[in-house]
Amino acid sequence: MKTKAVRMYGMDDLRLEEFELPEIKEDEILVKVVSDSICMSTYKLVKQGKKHKRAPQNIDTNPIIIGHEFSGDIVKVGSKWADQFKPGQKYALQPALNYKGSLASPGYSYEFFGGAATYCIIPQEVMELGCLLSYEGESYFEASLGEPMSCIIGGYHANYHTNKQNYNHEMGVKEGGNLLVMGGCGPMGLGAVSYGICIKNKPKRLVVTDISDDRIARAREVISEATAAEQGVELIYVNTQTMANPYEELMAITEGMGYDDVFVYVPIRQVAELGDALLSFDGCMNFFAGPTDNQFKADINLYNVHYTSTHIIGTTGGNTDDLVEAIDLASKKLIEPAVMVTHVGGIDSVAEATLNLPHIPGGKKLNYMHFNMPLTAIDDFEELGKTDPLFKKLSDSCKRHKGLWNTEAEKLLFEHFEV
Repeated sequence: MKTKAVRMYGMDDLRLEEFELPEIKEDEILVKVVSDSICMSTYKLVKQGKKHKRAPQNIDTNPIIIGHEFSGDIVKVGSKWADQFKPGQKYALQPALNYKGSLASPGYSYEFFGGAATYCIIPQEVMELGCLLSYEGESYFEASLGEPMSCIIGGYHANYHTNKQNYNHEMGVKEGGNLLVMGGCGPMGLGAVSYGICIKNKPKRLVVTDISDDRIARAREVISEATAAEQGVELIYVNTQTMANPYEELMAITEGMGYDDVFVYVPIRQVAELGDALLSFDGCMNFFAGPTDNQFKADINLYNVHYTSTHIIGTTGGNTDDLVEAIDLASKKLIEPAVMVTHVGGIDSVAEATLNLPHIPGGKKLNYMHFNMPLTAIDDFEELGKTDPLFKKLSDSCKRHKGLWNTEAEKLLFEHFEV
């Protein structure tokens, strides 16, 4: 059957093309892709081309389909998996395969398997690893956002604290502690805040830094201090750019105790060094932000590592358990993945949005694969709605949901474009 997909042929070379998919084998599954959100990792892939560690060397003749944060419907199931999956099922996907030591991953490495497509073929290793999940939620976009949320959840689970009596590590962020999310008013940071106020081992205080009053204002709208207080968490947003001495002022918030857990969500040396300096005794800093510079470095205080047991880790991606947790929490409305989304578009806007991702303000760019639509900021819906009935409906829907993208708005798009 024919598919339409955004394919990468090399560095900065993305093309929206229609082509024929081969017939699936008995160990493969054909799926319809409904929604796919754009990850900064895809931008890094496109800027590196063949130099990227996950990209095949023959992409100039055998291009790969980009996109790995996707969801949709199962169309056809090979006989090997017929007892596990059925046509018509919704699905979610964990793209971090690590199959038998291979770096191959959807959206980076496969000719017929990626999210920026109308249809694609899921190879057998995905099912063998348990990375294709049946999804029963109402919306598709929340399943797409399950992947970035799983990365966030994985970071929370990977942090650890030590027990000096027997040296056992207690995994996860410290319950009842001080938690700091640095550069936390972007899409992933807001996902981290949404998750941090609902977990069992939640902190008593969650401090979120940024350097933009506008981003902080939006963060307060979508995750308010009052909402966090209802969950027993003191949520504090601060603009470090307006602080005379960020170290002293951030430390003062904790009464001089420092932070048990620090997440660094921006790849900036000064931010990482400040995070290290703010760690409490046995504090754990997670360098979550992925730099493009493979020589990115920062100074750390090894005196504190030795005498106060501070430690630094880094996480990238999540695992299947993290994805299951993300989907479950979203379906129960305990987290709101929609806090990450600021723009919505169609398949025709994927290539340009990906190539210019760092220069487009806001958070996650969510794309739907079965219609054309310019990438549009949710904040612009109201103005566009003055002349366009569709955007009037979308604007009204988002207003009913704290200004966030939502299931009702998704269905309005599907009705309008007859998906």
